[in-house]
Amino acid sequence: MRVFYRHGFHASSLDDILKEGGISRMTLYNHFKSKDELILAAMRRRDEIFRNKLMKFVESKAKTPRERILAVFDFHEDWFTGSEFCGCMFINAAAEFSVAESAPRRLAAEHKQEIVRYVRDLCEQEGYDDPSDLAEQLNILLEGSIVAARVVGQVTDNGENPGESARLAKRMATELLTKAPKSGSQ
Repeated sequence: MRVFYRHGFHASSLDDILKEGGISRMTLYNHFKSKDELILAAMRRRDEIFRNKLMKFVESKAKTPRERILAVFDFHEDWFTGSEFCGCMFINAAAEFSVAESAPRRLAAEHKQEIVRYVRDLCEQEGYDDPSDLAEQLNILLEGSIVAARVVGQVTDNGENPGESARLAKRMATELLTKAPKSGSQ
């Protein structure tokens, strides 16, 4: 998973993966029939780890659904400023696997849809009139911040400020939440 995340799916060789994992080629092939199978397994594992970390972080930092929505952006800031940040494995997969029906593209879309679902559930809990639309808008802010952190944030100011995109997205999200109609409000 680390090799694919750091170097990309196509640029990562099986030798790189074997060296990183400290395993033999035979052991790898006993578990995975092909590099494609290994890619899918790595993506599934990354999805599980990422979403669990996100939810644990959010639940530990915030009490109300609105606070939890905003804590999603704090999680992203922490992620962007960590030493291991190499962008989003799922955005990268969508870029590397150009065929929309390919298994990696489908897995990437499923991951992104699960994040939207999580945010939508928080929007529903907070009582927003159109939680699905609001969650999609918030997700666009999240996705934009991920790309900006990777493409610009790690380059400008000697790479010292990749978290700024998450902070800006959080300010924009705060405005969206403030303006979004809620059940029972006029």
